[in-house]
Amino acid sequence: MNILSPAWSLHPQLERDTTPLGELPLSRALIINDANYPWLLLVPRRAGAVELIDLDEVERAQLMTEIALVSRALRDVTECDKLNVAALGNAVPQLHVHIIARRKTDKAWPKPVWGAVPPVAHDPKELDRFTVAMKKKLWVS
Repeated sequence: MNILSPAWSLHPQLERDTTPLGELPLSRALIINDANYPWLLLVPRRAGAVELIDLDEVERAQLMTEIALVSRALRDVTECDKLNVAALGNAVPQLHVHIIARRKTDKAWPKPVWGAVPPVAHDPKELDRFTVAMKKKLWVS
């Protein structure tokens, strides 16, 4: 498995909409800039990857391992009621996986989060607390 793809770069929309969390063996972990939900993205560092099938078998297995790792960490940190995991890519073609901690009390429950309410900026102290807790669980710096 080629861990780093030299031609890879983060899509500009994902760059604008996220805060870096850390680097996993295959993926960059990012926090979506919306305090309505604890919402993470995993973006495999593979140039030209649009669909899961664009990854080779070993990379797909690694991505699933990373999804499980991040999902468990997010559930532990947030004590959420449900996790939503999705790879849609309709608005941004670069392969990325959403991992969203949902609560029965959140503003979109039980519907999908997309477009439910306008994004809310993170409180810097809360974002820092969340980031530190997630980095500790994921062993990233």
